[in-house]
Amino acid sequence: ADDFVILVNGTREQAETQWEEAGEVLSEVGLRLAMEKTRVVHIDEGFDFLGFRIRRHRQKGSDQRLIYTYPSKRSMTRIRRKVKEVTKRITHEPADELYLRLGRKVCGWARYFRHGSSSQAYHDLQHYMWWRVWAWLCNKHPRTSKRWIIHRYYNGWQPEYNGVKLYQPTTMTIKRYRYRGAKIPTPWDQPTPAATT
Repeated sequence: ADDFVILVNGTREQAETQWEEAGEVLSEVGLRLAMEKTRVVHIDEGFDFLGFRIRRHRQKGSDQRLIYTYPSKRSMTRIRRKVKEVTKRITHEPADELYLRLGRKVCGWARYFRHGSSSQAYHDLQHYMWWRVWAWLCNKHPRTSKRWIIHRYYNGWQPEYNGVKLYQPTTMTIKRYRYRGAKIPTPWDQPTPAATT
């Protein structure tokens, strides 16, 4: 499997003992654990899983240390590449069609990450999109003034043409899932069975 995670509340040695058990579980469904890709990391170092970066660090404005999930660097690179591919071609398509094509690609990506701490990623992507669209429009109309482009293709400072607005990732509502239990049981913190006589 490309992404497979075992969470262990214990030492590195205890985590490594789970490799064999994980391999047995995977083999039952026709998969195998690739040992060359398997590693043990501390939650404070963080790791990537299904496009997310999962890591524990200090909460802003407090001394509390919490676990956060947000788009990984690889995920950000991929969506930026898709935006670049759409906006690098100089075509004769209307700007509203460009806005729609970008919106379809980016909205799906933003929806996938809406359950994480993705606010900063959304802002960064929106900023990147704005400049890519601006460059596309300037290349589309190389002999016209910037003021004319803004008047024709923008509503204020937001790209809009023929009533079609460029999708803004920051409008995606973030809805985080929360674990509501107090403790996750592990094989090493179970009570010792009482001795029988």
